[in-house]
Order: sequence, then structure tokens, then C-alpha cells
Amino acid sequence: MEPNERFFTFEEDFRDPYARDRDRVIHCSSFRRLEYKTQVFLNHEGDYFRTRLTHSLEVSQIARTLSRQLGLNETLSEVIALSHDLGHTPFGHVGGDTLDELLKVDGFEMGFEHNFQSFRVLTKLEQRYKDFDGLNLTFATLEGVLKHSYPYEKPFLHNLDKRFDLNKHPSLEAMVVDHADEIAYTSHDIDDGIKYNLISFDDIMDTELAQRVDDMVKGEGVQRDDRLYRHRFVAGLIKLLVEDFISNSQAGVAKFKKDKPISATISSEIPLPVGFSKETTTQLKRLKKVLFAKLYRHEKIVAKMYAGKQCIRTLYRSFMEESDLLPSRQKVDLERRPKHRVVADYIASMTDRYALKIYKDISGLN
Repeated sequence: MEPNERFFTFEEDFRDPYARDRDRVIHCSSFRRLEYKTQVFLNHEGDYFRTRLTHSLEVSQIARTLSRQLGLNETLSEVIALSHDLGHTPFGHVGGDTLDELLKVDGFEMGFEHNFQSFRVLTKLEQRYKDFDGLNLTFATLEGVLKHSYPYEKPFLHNLDKRFDLNKHPSLEAMVVDHADEIAYTSHDIDDGIKYNLISFDDIMDTELAQRVDDMVKGEGVQRDDRLYRHRFVAGLIKLLVEDFISNSQAGVAKFKKDKPISATISSEIPLPVGFSKETTTQLKRLKKVLFAKLYRHEKIVAKMYAGKQCIRTLYRSFMEESDLLPSRQKVDLERRPKHRVVADYIASMTDRYALKIYKDISGLN
């Protein structure tokens, strides 16, 4: 897939290039639809649950803080963070996994991968200009969205424009976003899970990282049975991870910027010097393992995700079998693009509630 050449050019504008990118992303349709796309919990289950939109905002806020403290380009980190989940399907990761499976069973080897889909949203699927597709974003933004999550090499990317060299790491700002994403989803999944009694603090308190945060909260004079404990725990976890990341990355970033004086926003053939300390990395992995077993595999979550799978499967098979079920825009796209891709793009663009509505209409359910 060849992205449009125009993203390498800058128009005259009083904004800097990455601020212009950010504004174009915020005003696009795909960004607005994130409000009704599942993060972990189906968003109509409760008003408190995070969605893809609130998650993206939280990642952006953390990424901006990390970049500012490390002397990186804060606005570039911001736009990568705001864009990084634009390609997600309804029903969270299970929706993308189901779509990937369906496409590969039908012989469409590229399957579905949400980072590449986010890249396609920005370069192909969003249409705001008469003469070309996409949002006309800078190279650094597009590379950051495509490659912020390691590993970058995927079999279906062999035809990608060679300027997006998959043998190189992306910018420091992109890697900051990857870690900000991890900080955000770990902390807010604990918050949501405990708020709705899917897990308890007892479930996670055997892990070293949770114990470290617990000590911080108790040091504030807040005990486990206090009403404020959950809020202070989540804030403490974010604070601990942010401070660990900054302190462990400062020296490496300073050296990298000295060796690469033109810009830290360039790609690199060597691993970039950002990340958590070894101790915190190990402890975070153990905490996430507990969350996977006790929260993400909770029977209530699994039941909702199974329903999402069935919805995606029905939509895909119905659209593949009967093209007239597709809206007029998608019918036009069938004339110039493979049917598998048109159907997958349409399903991926849906919000949870819209996908469920179409599913019920097709299935004859009330």
C-alpha cells in the first residue's frame, strides 16, 4: 500500500506541523467514533467505564508529561497518542482478533492488525480533500502510529512504502507513547475493574508493584477501607510508573540527542534508550499477568466479548454474502478495492452500539 505523497509536504500555516496534525485528527470522524468503542468493558454497561476515546485522552496526557520532562517534542507525542487507536474495531481487541481470523480463513493473507489499520485510517480511509485520500499528516506522525508498538515487522507489510523502514525503531516520541499506553490501560483497567466489583485489591496485592503503591497510599494516611483508597491507588500507580520511566530514560535520551543533534524525532537502527527500570518492568509484567487471569478472563467480561465475536462474525459473513446490505459508499468502494478489505474496513469503523444495531437488524432480533 502506497500512502499519498502529500504527507511529506508542509503547507503554509501558523501552527507547527505536529499541531496541525493533531487538529486534523481531533476533527476527523474516526476520532469521534472512539467515544462509543469498547476499551475492555462494553461502554453501555456503565457510565464510568473507559472507552477508546477516554483511553486515548489519558494516553495523550501521560505521553505529553513524559515527553516534556525528557525534552522531547510534546506535540508529536500528543498526536501519535490521540491517533494510536483509530483503527480499533468495536468490542476491543476481541473484535480485531475475530476479524483477523475471518479474513485469513477466507484467504486474505493480510488479515487485520489495528496499528496498520490506524495508519490506513490516516492515509487512506479518512477523506477530507478533493484530490487525495487521508488527512495529509507528517511522516513522523504516521511512522509513530504505524510503529509505536513493537515488533514492527509484519508479513503483510512487505509492500509498504520503503520510507517506513521496518528495520528501524521509530522516534523517541513514538516509544514514549507506547509506554504511556501501558501506564494508562494498566491503571484504568484496575480502576474500572474494582469500581464494578470484578476484581478486588486483594486479588492484586500479592504483586510487588501493587504493594509499592499501597505503601505510597498508606503514607498519605489513606487506608484500604477508605472511600478515597481506589482513587489514590490509581493515581499512585500512574505516578510511580511515570517517575520510574523518566528517571530511567533521562540519561539515555540526553546521550541520544547529543549523538543525533538534528532531531530526536528521527528513526534509529539501534534500540532507543527509553523504558522502565528492570525491576519495575518485571513487577509490571507480574501485575498484568494477574489482571489477565482475574479481570480480562472474568466470566462477565468473557460473556460480553463472546457476544461481540458473534456480532462481528455475523456482520462479516452477511456482508460478504450479500453486498446490497452495504451502504452506498461501500458499494462504490467495491468497484476499486477487494471486497474483503471493503467489508473489514466498514466493520472496523463501527461503534459498538452501531454494530449491535446492524447485527440485530440482519438477524431479525428485537
